[in-house]
Order: sequence, then structure tokens, then C-alpha cells
Amino acid sequence: MTFTDARPAAHDGLRTPHWYRTATRWTQLTFTDDDPAVLDVDFWIDVMRRSRSNALCLSAGGYMAFYPTRIPYHHRSAHLGDTDPFGALVDGARRLGMHVMARVDPHAVHQDAADAHPEWLARDAHGDPIPHASMPGLWWTDPFSTYHREFTTEVALEIVREYDVDAVFANRWEGHRGVSYTEETARRFLADSGHRLPREDDPDDPAWPAWTAWQSRRLSELVVLWDDAVRAVRPHVRFIPNRGANLTRDLVPELVGDRYPMFFVDKQGRSGTEAAWEPGRIAKRARGLHPERPVALITSVGPEDHEKRWKDSVADPHETASLVIDGFAQGARPWFTKFKAECFDTRWVAPVVEAFRLHERCEPVLGRLRHTAEVLLLDSRANSGGHRGHEDGVYQALLEARIPFEYIADDALTADRLAEVRVLVLPACPELSADHVRVIEEYVAGGGSVVAAFDSGLTRDGTTIALGDLLGVRLVQGVRGPVKNKYMTIEADHPVAAGYDGTRRIVAGTRVLDVEAAPGAEVVFRFVPDYPDLPMEEVYPRPGDATPAVVAREHPSGGRTVHLAFDAGEVYWESLQSDHGRLLANAVRWALGDEPERVRVDGAGLVDIALLDGDDELAVAVVNLTNPMAMRGQQHELLPLADQEVLVRLPEGAEDVRARLLVDGRTAPVTVTGGTARVHLDRIDRIEVVHLEWRSPTSR
Repeated sequence: MTFTDARPAAHDGLRTPHWYRTATRWTQLTFTDDDPAVLDVDFWIDVMRRSRSNALCLSAGGYMAFYPTRIPYHHRSAHLGDTDPFGALVDGARRLGMHVMARVDPHAVHQDAADAHPEWLARDAHGDPIPHASMPGLWWTDPFSTYHREFTTEVALEIVREYDVDAVFANRWEGHRGVSYTEETARRFLADSGHRLPREDDPDDPAWPAWTAWQSRRLSELVVLWDDAVRAVRPHVRFIPNRGANLTRDLVPELVGDRYPMFFVDKQGRSGTEAAWEPGRIAKRARGLHPERPVALITSVGPEDHEKRWKDSVADPHETASLVIDGFAQGARPWFTKFKAECFDTRWVAPVVEAFRLHERCEPVLGRLRHTAEVLLLDSRANSGGHRGHEDGVYQALLEARIPFEYIADDALTADRLAEVRVLVLPACPELSADHVRVIEEYVAGGGSVVAAFDSGLTRDGTTIALGDLLGVRLVQGVRGPVKNKYMTIEADHPVAAGYDGTRRIVAGTRVLDVEAAPGAEVVFRFVPDYPDLPMEEVYPRPGDATPAVVAREHPSGGRTVHLAFDAGEVYWESLQSDHGRLLANAVRWALGDEPERVRVDGAGLVDIALLDGDDELAVAVVNLTNPMAMRGQQHELLPLADQEVLVRLPEGAEDVRARLLVDGRTAPVTVTGGTARVHLDRIDRIEVVHLEWRSPTSR
């Protein structure tokens, strides 16, 4: 493919309250202390121009100032001299028609500030200041002190008054995450809650719930304070503190609900066993809570290993491009971040330019259509802790099965959000609220379907499955395990048990629930009674109670439910037994009912699929994740896909069906048979987007 090299056009939305709507490709540069002496402004302007970046996030101040600040104890870069690197790049970006956001970092101060303002410092349980773990001579700040409320506000105001920026972005603004045992924090917490600060060595301290709520409210009040301050100077400017994948779930919604016009999710790359689809999941998760707000995914050009920290190196180019592309296909605006303006290794430039230009090519369609799917995965707060593996496994299984799906946050689970959805999947969602149970029951009564795995709906005391009547099961015994050598037998000729030719039983889970099936519910799989895994002479089945493992039920409304009484998602993620992936996919496909799926993508390989809907049009994004390192980073090579076929069920009466391939840049032949449009894709390198349009009876 080829790209033109023209400079990006100026935005119509510059310096307006809605500037963020056109901030769709972000460059971030994080200065280091010695950068002012070696900064190559022309190099960075060229990178922004070539990558079609239309927004810049740039280090300004806080921990260290990269402009000639006049604020006492606002530590200047030692190499600043009479230069203004922040101002130079702000001016250069504005000449390119870009939006600009100033980055501040209030998490630490130098020794002179610590000596002059000891009240700014975070303190441990003994009342001693907390030194920075990585850099001697620095001290953690207390986010509930005047350092954040007054000093950081003053820094933000100086930047907004002196420079042409659209926003201020705060990184590491929430403190060291532990309790800060300062006198002021202790006094304010006691006055507000009636509790003394909780003891970190006592997890049962009754003050902990009060502390969590108090911390959330005080941090939320900071967001409001900072945002109000900068908007008073320039009404279009926003102060947008950094957020992780939780977005605003750990803040107070009524305070910050209107303070985040868009989100910047700081998940800079894969580490550990994170799969290649992680960027897409972040985008889906954000949309599951705030579907109406843009989200940008911050991707580092360097490797992400928090234990080793190679910040001056670069990731493999294939990894960098893949992370950006999978993110934007699922709706996350691309954002790359580079630590240090001086480049020891420029291999990151080409993949960033490639990925950003692919986004530019697809954006006219992807940017105006709405992501949609017939299957929703419930994003439960329970899965943010020890239950994450359950969600990971279900995600992997659906991706492998090429079943498009979206997320819905439990905070946003309403009848309206479920109205156009055919299947709701609960990977492992215990302790559902009464409102959640009511919404799900009404959803099935209206014809919706549910696939629930493991302890979904299990009450806090572990004695009841709140959705049991709906799912057709009654709890006999709560969670057992871990158990070894657990199996289940196929009990019924049922679509959920399809694809297991040649076997009578398959592996079950490591943690199980003992349930009974209600009348009218069908037991598709049944657990084999427990038996030893050692010594080898004792490894054989014994008689005993064979309780249901998978129960399927059809409802009078037309809805269908499936209950899997074991840790299907987690055990699939940990062991990747193909039988479990098949079972999860079978359950969802059966729950979809007899009506064909709206979109299907046939072919070999691992792909991430996104559906985007509009009036008389649909876009299908197919991201190629097929590579030997798909299940852990970094990717080392690109393996193109061949012979993929996209099938789309058209609305009744659709005529004049046309297809265009956004990446390849050409019109594609369309075959329409029985109301289904077929588009053949000869080759996919990183991504292809099929954009279908048609004329419907209403449009005619």
C-alpha cells in the first residue's frame, strides 16, 4: 500500500469546547531532564506530520518544569537554560493544525521543596516521609495535601495562561496508592468519617471501607477543582487526569460524570501472559461503561515489563503496529508515547507511521459509525480481582470462534442497553445485585438469552444462585475445589455438545458447583463423580452422584439459557484445552437461536472482528492477530491471511449492495444470495475493513 505525504489539514474544531472530538491521533513525548540540551524540534515535527497526528501531549511541569516557570519550588530541568522546549513544540504542533495537551506529574518533589514544605509529603504509618523507590533524593507527595490542591493548580494555571493549549493531563496524580499518614489527612478523615486512619497491617480494620469511599471522594473533588480552575482562564480548556482501564469506576460518578469528555487509558503494552487482543478489549471495556465518550489508548513504543523497565529501548515494530491497530479497530483512538526526546533507536517510527496512516485511511468510516454486536460480555467488578482469568478465557474462546461481541459494565446494565442484544454472557459474576437479577430476568422474559458460567449469580453467603430459577438449576453445594482429574460426560444430543465426535467425555474444571436441574431444563453434560489422580493404579471412575455440569433451557419467550457449573473460562485460559473453547462457543451460538448471525467471517487464522453500524451501511473490521506470539508479547513477524470471506445478513428489501475495502482502497465484488451479502478477501496483512452500503425500502 502507498500513502501520500501531505501535511494534515487544520481542524475545524480547534479551541472550541468540543475540540476533543477531532483529537483522534495522538503523539506523546515525555521529556527527560537532559532533553532540552539535545531536543531536535524538526525531528518531532516531522514525526507528527508523517504520522498524521492531530493531537500532541507534551511534558510541561509538575515534578519537573520544561518551560521557564516562575513558580517557587517548581523544579526546572537542569538543562533548561534560556530555552523553552515545551513552548517550541506547542508552537510547531499548532502550525500543523494540531490540538495540544500539557502533561503534568505531581507525584514527587525534590529535596528543596520537601525541606520548605514538609506538609506536602506522603508519610508512612510511623509518620516518616516516603522516599521515592527509584530515585534517591525525591519524596512522594500526598494527594490530599496543599501540594495537589494549591501548588499543582497554580502550575496548571500558569501553563494555561502562557501557552496555547487545549487541556492539561495529569499523570501519577493519585499518590502512592497506600494510606498517607499525615496529620492533615488524619484530621480531615476523622472529621469526615468519624474514623481514625486504617492500619495497613490490619486488613480487618473497620475503617477500610470508610477510607476507600473517602479517598474516592477526595480524588474526585480534585478533578473538579483542577477542571474548574483551567476553564475559568480559558473556557475550552479541560483538566483531564489520567485513568486506567477502570475509567471513573473508582471515583464518584456524580462528581466527575461530566468532567471527562474523553478518556485516556494508560495501558502502554502487553506484559506477562496478556494476549494480542488486549488493546481491543480495553476499547470495548471503556465503551461498555461510557458508550458515548471517545477513548484513546496510550501505547508505548518501548517494551512493557514493569520488573525490568527498559524505557530507552523499543518494542518490536510488529508488536507496536499490532497494538495500535487492534485498539483502533475496536474504537480506541491511537496514541503513541515516547519517553525521552533524544532517540537512541528509531525503529519505532515506521510502525507508528504505518499504523497511524491506516487509522487515517479508515477513520472517515469508523469514526462516524457505531460499534455494535449481538453478544454482550458482562464486565463485572468482581472480575477486576481474582476472577479475571474467567473473563480472559471466555474472551479468548469467543475470539477464536469469530463471534463478534461487546462489553457492558455492571454499572450500566439496564433494559435499554440490552434491548438490541441477543445474548448476554456472564463469565463468572458472583454477588449480582437485586437490580441486576431483575434486569436479566426481564431480558430473558422478553426473548433474550443468557450464558452463565461458574459462580455467576452466587450470593455472598454461597448458599444460593440468584439466577437459579432462570437458569433451571438449584444449588446443592457451593464452590468445591480445586479438584484434580475432573471430567464430564455427554448426556444429550444437543448443539451445545456438538463437535465431540469420538469421545463420551471431556475434561471438566478445577472448581465446581453441585447443582440439580429443574424440570424442563436439559442436562447436556454431567460430572463424573470425583476419583483420585494418584497413585496411577487408583485412577479410574467410581460410582457416585453424577451432578449436572452443563444445563440448557429454552424459555417460552424464545430466549435460551445455558449454565456451566464449573470454572470454564478460567480453566480454558490457564490450560487452553480446545474442548473448553468449543464448549463456550457452542453455548453462545446455541443461545443466539435459530436466526443466523448478522455477520460471519469465515477462514483460517486468529482474527479480531469489530462491527460498526449505520443507516443502510455496515463496516466489518478484521484485524489479523495470527502470529506465533499472539498469546504473549512481543510479536516478531507478520503472517498475512488469505481467503477470508465476510458474510452479512442484509435487512429485508435491501438493494444495490456495494462494498469497498478501506485499506486496500478499492471496490470489492459482492454476491447476494438469500438475503446474505458475501465479500471475498484475497489477503489481509494487518487489517482490512469491509464497508457495505445498500438501499433499503425506507431510504427509497
